[in-house]
Amino acid sequence: MADGDGLGEAATAAASPPAPAPGLSPSLGWRERLRAGLAGTGASLWFVAGLGLLYALRVPLRLCENLAAVTVFLNSLTPKFYVALTGTSSLISGLIFIFEWWYFHKHGTSFIEQVSVSHLRPLMGGTESSISEPGSPSRNRESETSRQNLSECKVWRNPLNLFRGAEYRRYTWVTGKEPLTYYDMNLSAQDHQTFFTCDTDFLRPSDIVMQKAWRERNPPARIKAAYQALELNNDCATAYVLLAEEEATTIVDAERLFKQALKAGETIYRRSQQCQHQSPQHEAQLRRDTNVLVYIKRRLAMCARKLGRIREAVKIMRDLMKEFPPLTMLNIHENLLESLLELQAYADVQAVLAKYDDISLPKSAAICYTAALLKTRTVSDKFSPETASRRGLSTAEINAVEAIHRAVEFNPHVPKYLLEMKSLILPPEHILKRGDSEAIAYAFFHLQHWKRIEGALNLLQCTWEGTFRMIPYPLEKGHLFYPYPSCTETADRELLPTFHHVSVYPKKELPFFINFTAGLCSSTAMIALLTHQFPEIMGVFANAVSMISRTCVEYL
Repeated sequence: MADGDGLGEAATAAASPPAPAPGLSPSLGWRERLRAGLAGTGASLWFVAGLGLLYALRVPLRLCENLAAVTVFLNSLTPKFYVALTGTSSLISGLIFIFEWWYFHKHGTSFIEQVSVSHLRPLMGGTESSISEPGSPSRNRESETSRQNLSECKVWRNPLNLFRGAEYRRYTWVTGKEPLTYYDMNLSAQDHQTFFTCDTDFLRPSDIVMQKAWRERNPPARIKAAYQALELNNDCATAYVLLAEEEATTIVDAERLFKQALKAGETIYRRSQQCQHQSPQHEAQLRRDTNVLVYIKRRLAMCARKLGRIREAVKIMRDLMKEFPPLTMLNIHENLLESLLELQAYADVQAVLAKYDDISLPKSAAICYTAALLKTRTVSDKFSPETASRRGLSTAEINAVEAIHRAVEFNPHVPKYLLEMKSLILPPEHILKRGDSEAIAYAFFHLQHWKRIEGALNLLQCTWEGTFRMIPYPLEKGHLFYPYPSCTETADRELLPTFHHVSVYPKKELPFFINFTAGLCSSTAMIALLTHQFPEIMGVFANAVSMISRTCVEYL
C-alpha cells in the first residue's frame, strides 16, 4: 500500500470544532475528600498491614523453621516431580489461554478481567463514581456522552435491503448458509407491525389475519396466512407485499406481485383519504395506508433498478420524495443516489447531496462516501502519489483528500471493502450507522461506482489511512464528527451472520491475561522440557535457588 501519511497531513487544515469550556466543579467537603482518599488507598493499606502482621508473628508462628523444612523437602524431590509439576502447570495455563482467546474473539473482552471488575472490585471498594454528585458538570457530561452513544448506536432499516425470497433465500439454497440473523429478522417483524398495522384492523377480517401473519416466525406459516387474507379480501395490499417479499423466487415475480399490491393499495389509500377527518381511528388508518403505499412504490422502484430500468426507478423515487416529503426517515434519497450513480448523472447526484448533506440532518456512509467520490472524480484520473509528493497537492486534490478523510472518520470500515481487503457478504436488513453492517451495505451496492471512475480507488488507497493521524483517540474525541461510539461491535455481531468476521474499530489490544497466560504456558513448558532433557543442570539451578531462599530466611 502506498504511503499516504504525507498526503493526509497536507489536507488536515480544516479546523476542529471548538471544544466546550469545562465547567468548574463544586468543591467537595472534608468528609467527601476523606472518603475518596480512603477508597483510593484502601488496598495499599491492607497490603502494608498484612506484611506488618506477618513480620510481627514470625517468631510465634516459627516461620524460619517452617521455611527451612520446606527448603529441605524441595531439595529431596527428584527431577521427575518437577517435570510433572511444570507440565501440569503448562497444561492448565494453556487451557486457560485457549479459553481466554476464544472468549475475547467472541465477546471482545477478557473473561478474567470481566469477572474481576464485576465481582472483586466492589469488594475492594474500587469505585470512583461515588464521589460524583448528581448536579456536577462531570455527571452532566457523562450523561450527554451516554445519550449521544445511544443515538449513534440506533439500528436503522437498510434503505437498499434485498428481497428475502428472490435474493436471501436463493443464497441459502446455493451456499447452505443463513445470511440473516434472528435479531435482524425480529427487527424486520417489528417494522412490519409498525408500518402495516393499526388499531382499526379489527374492522377488516383480512387485516386481522395479516396482523397475525406479521407476528409469525415461520415463513411458510406467514405465506399461508397471506393466502388466507386474500381469500377473505382479494384487495388486501399487505398480503401481496408479504408474498412478493418472501414467496417470489425471482425479481420478476416480486415485481408482478407488487404491481397487484399497488393497485389494491391505491384504492384503499383513496378511500382512507376521504374518511381521514371523521375520527382519530381513521387518521391512524390513513397513516397505515400511506406507509403501505410508499413501501410498495419504493420496492417497485428497486425492482425496476434491479431489472435494468434505471430511469423508471429514478422517476418513481423522485415522485415519492415530492409526494411524501415528511417520510425522510425512510432514506429514499439513498436509493436515488445509487440509481443516479448508475446512470452516471453526477450533476443530479450533486444536487441531491446539496439537499441532504446538511449539518442539521443525520449522516450516513452513502452521503459521506458519495460526496468523497464526486470530489475524487475531478482529480483521480491524473493523480500520482510520486508527483503529489514532489510538487504538493493542488486545491482540488486537497478537497478530495479532505472529503475522503471525512468519510473515513464517519465510517472507517468502508475502505477495506472498497479496496477488496475484506470479502463482502449479503447486506443485512438493518444497519448500524458508522458500523461494519453499514459498511457492508454501502460497499455491496457502491463498489461498482468506485471502480467505474478511473483512479478513484487508487486515491482512496493512498490517503484513507491518513485519517487516523487526526483522531488518535477516536473513542474520546472526533475531528469532524462525534467520538466513535464504542457499542458498534456488539450491535454488529447481532446483525451480521456468524460466518462473517466482524470488523472492529479501533482495533483492540490483547488483554493482559491473554499475554500472561500465554507467557506462563510457554515458560512452564520450557522448564518442563529442560528439566526432562538436562536433569543435572536443572538440579544445580534448583539447589542455587534454594540456597538463596535459605540465606534470605536466615537473614530475617
